[in-house]
Amino acid sequence: MHGSKHRPDYRKRPCRDIFTCRVCGWPVGPEGAGTQHRNHCPNCLSSVHLDDEPGDRAADCGGAMEPVAVWVRKNREWAIIHRCKICGVLHSNRIAADDNPALLMSLAVRPLANPPFPLEHLEDITHL
Repeated sequence: MHGSKHRPDYRKRPCRDIFTCRVCGWPVGPEGAGTQHRNHCPNCLSSVHLDDEPGDRAADCGGAMEPVAVWVRKNREWAIIHRCKICGVLHSNRIAADDNPALLMSLAVRPLANPPFPLEHLEDITHL
């Protein structure tokens, strides 16, 4: 535990916190998540930098965590990559059952919409 404040530890017990999203103002609770560890807003997918390790509530940063990407774990489960707007740390968080599907898909296709090369050169690149 960091500092003198007592912080809850959700590594081994469910988090039933209800909160208002700092980014979009959406009321967020554990219902509908499909998990016992709600860690981001289902409306805008944003989070808050609270943990150093999942559930420990030991981070002193407290910055907004923006969703920057999705990836697929070995078990085919999707997860969101969040980046802290203050310190830049990256965290991976499981998606929740009630997450905004349009935002999840927009994160998934973002690299295709913004390739690292001009699309008009795609044919030239495939011939290499």
